[in-house]
Amino acid sequence: MFVFSRFTRYFEEVARLGSIRKASERLNVSASAIDRQILRVEEELGVALFERLPTGLRPTAAGELLLNSTRQWTREFERLRVQISDLLGLRRGHVRVAIIDALSKGFVPRQIQALRAEFPAITFELKVRDNVDVLASVADGDVDFGLMLNPQSSKDIAVRSHREIYLGFVVPPGHNLAMRGSCRFSQCLNHAMVVPAEPLALCEQVRALEATSSIRMTVAAASDNIQMMKSLIIDGVGIGVLSLLDVMEEVRAGELAFVTITDAILKPLTLALCVAQARQLSAAANLFLARIEEGLSQVEL
Repeated sequence: MFVFSRFTRYFEEVARLGSIRKASERLNVSASAIDRQILRVEEELGVALFERLPTGLRPTAAGELLLNSTRQWTREFERLRVQISDLLGLRRGHVRVAIIDALSKGFVPRQIQALRAEFPAITFELKVRDNVDVLASVADGDVDFGLMLNPQSSKDIAVRSHREIYLGFVVPPGHNLAMRGSCRFSQCLNHAMVVPAEPLALCEQVRALEATSSIRMTVAAASDNIQMMKSLIIDGVGIGVLSLLDVMEEVRAGELAFVTITDAILKPLTLALCVAQARQLSAAANLFLARIEEGLSQVEL
């Protein structure tokens, strides 16, 4: 890596944390070494990169410009390294993927494990983001591709493949609804509910179900975190409305049961594999993308 990359690591970490001391602890580099690098570049550029405030360091206008440039340089340099490796015929590379939290267990980790078993020199960077942030990461070129729900149409984004994901009641295995394969939303009338809160994509569907069925749910708890909702359901606080994608690992393990909701108003979610229209993927990223596409077509959702 070029010497310039040392400064970019220091500079970006200080900008992110707002403190040379915190950056020093994070990078395991002395604070004086980081300070020297920043002062040297400020002297070369003839401009301050940070405002020294009582609360910490904040990038100046020039610092923000340099921060954007260094991030772009870092991405471009990584692509160059991958392209050179491809020219040399090396089965290695680094793949960046943005995913929603529901995919942080099970399907995606298994695909990574399987690919690394064949090509152990391929490494991965997984960014777990909110739905909107996955789309932004793909569009901005921060990742090679992303997996998200119901992507908004965009001229900059292409959907390579997709799967429909159904919604249903999520209950403990011994619950009286657990034996049903499907039922209508009205079956929640006599049950305490664990419901999704904004910004989860499920909120709109749950509100539509409540409005069209004229049912007022008995809400025991609401959360904007899927893992918290599952924990509340497992502990018996109430039953929930989630997608099968959210609970597929727990259903497979026998920790939860899933009952499809059949109301006509309820439309399935779309799990989409998205790439930037103009992005040229490395051989490693293309290989992993193909495995994900194949896996999506086979996995039971």
